[in-house]
Amino acid sequence: MIVTRPEEFRAQVEGNWLTADSPGVPRAVFLVEPSDFSLSRQAAQDNSYMDLTVGVNPGLALQQHRDLTDRIAACGVPVIRFPGRRENPDDLFPNNVFATIPGRFIVGAMLHPERQQEAQRPDIRAFFTELMQSQEVDLTRRDLIAELTGVMVMDRSRRLGFCGMTGRVDEAGCAAMHDAFELALTFRFDLKPEEYHTNVVMSVLASRALVICPDAFVDPDVPAAIAEAFPGHVLELTSAEKEAFAGNCLAVNFNDLFISAAAWRALAPEKKRQLEAWDFNVHTVELNEIEKAGGSIRCCIGEIF
Repeated sequence: MIVTRPEEFRAQVEGNWLTADSPGVPRAVFLVEPSDFSLSRQAAQDNSYMDLTVGVNPGLALQQHRDLTDRIAACGVPVIRFPGRRENPDDLFPNNVFATIPGRFIVGAMLHPERQQEAQRPDIRAFFTELMQSQEVDLTRRDLIAELTGVMVMDRSRRLGFCGMTGRVDEAGCAAMHDAFELALTFRFDLKPEEYHTNVVMSVLASRALVICPDAFVDPDVPAAIAEAFPGHVLELTSAEKEAFAGNCLAVNFNDLFISAAAWRALAPEKKRQLEAWDFNVHTVELNEIEKAGGSIRCCIGEIF
């Protein structure tokens, strides 16, 4: 079921028919290393978090990315690392292009040509379809736009989806993702024009907590309704905290939460204490070079369920 109004969403959640019957955290993760790191001019057309006038340091971006993978592995989470390709500068953000549910591998339908090319990578497709024996759902063959977990943030355990409408997804894409991810309920809503991905303005942590920036939504009742689905476990961000990528965080298991060092520095002290009070071990990783590309930690990490 896909709903578009806060009152519809509230009614479905209050109906108590959603059950926590699916894995809330991944069994492994995958990342794509930056290769000769650069900024995508195509992505910058609709990503307000980018500034093409800044210089970049490819060596530093690679070092920061490898530090991220090492830190995740140190938490006991298996990590698969694919090489990047120079012709695809945004491929270090694979979660927008490739995603999984148990037994299924989903390929996103991307807006920009560089990322459309990225979606055809035979090595990543073969890893999931041939080695992992996952059923492939290829959205690139359909007339739609669907940038997967960039635009669709999920409470995986309850199979509950939150789809923020921007230029990176259309209604057909939302419906296709609802089916591909086997969601029970999807709430579709509008984000403000300056936003490009939902996962920059909100995150669901291990299906037990919500981080959200209310100012990023067109209708203020939308984030209020979403928050009601996570009673007692809602962390509200200011616009400044959101712009530092504090909403682009990810729990790689039930306790280990990854957030960029810049995002952590931007968070108010009481909000840091709140995350720790919810029994998250917070891991901060310096990603300031990678963040010049308009994404942060969550964008770098693809989940294997």
